Amino acid sequence: MTLAIYALALTWLYPFAWMVAASLKPTAQIYTTGLFEGDFTLENFRFLFATADKLDRPFLQALAISAVVTLSVTASVLLSSAFIAFALARLRFPGRGLFGSFLLLQMVVPTTMFILPLFVLVKQLGLLNSLGALILPSMMSGWGIYMMSQSFKSMPEDYFDAARLDGASLWQTVMKVVVPLNKSIIAIVALFTFTGTWDNFLWPLIVISDVERMPLSVLLATFSKQYGGYAGPVMAGAVLQTLPLVLLFVLFRRHFLQGMSLTLK
Repeated sequence: MTLAIYALALTWLYPFAWMVAASLKPTAQIYTTGLFEGDFTLENFRFLFATADKLDRPFLQALAISAVVTLSVTASVLLSSAFIAFALARLRFPGRGLFGSFLLLQMVVPTTMFILPLFVLVKQLGLLNSLGALILPSMMSGWGIYMMSQSFKSMPEDYFDAARLDGASLWQTVMKVVVPLNKSIIAIVALFTFTGTWDNFLWPLIVISDVERMPLSVLLATFSKQYGGYAGPVMAGAVLQTLPLVLLFVLFRRHFLQGMSLTLK
């Protein structure tokens, strides 16, 4: 059984290993050499950050745009989800049950159904072809609110009684009591939000038409379509697209695994 699991893991990892190896080889050797054969070089990465600009594909700028959009969306989702989830889990207000039901309904409806209304809204706001079009529609997450609210509901009331006795404000209660005690579930919301935003392709493709404003995922796809002969640089771009996600998981894997175990209970 253990050998079968390792075999499946290697099968899953092989495409990533091939992608990394291909990014380090000249294009002519990618399909003619074995996985660990060929002349390994960083020329494909140099091409992305230097020569690609001459082909109207500013990869370094696209990388910065992806980072700004992803970090902005992740920070906004965490902040908004924490406060809304706290209200949903611990406060009593009119329409609380209706809001919770609407939240669940929003989670089961495919996100593609919201693309057209969102596009019309973004167009009417004059945000097409701007960073605002990439950030604004994703600043809140129904899934993030739901996950956090389920975790907040399980907290003992003693913590909140102590916070009220100390005269803590709503901000202090959430940021100094609730958030530190729910790091694992917050980490998993952050990880999935970061991953989903970083890899988002369809929405940026619809609202961004300027090459100078494209995130890395869209720019890499347009480069691959128009300059398919540059297989090495395409693989190098794919490595750059994947690397932040791998680093994020490695850095926060403990919180991620704890959060996953909580969601399965």
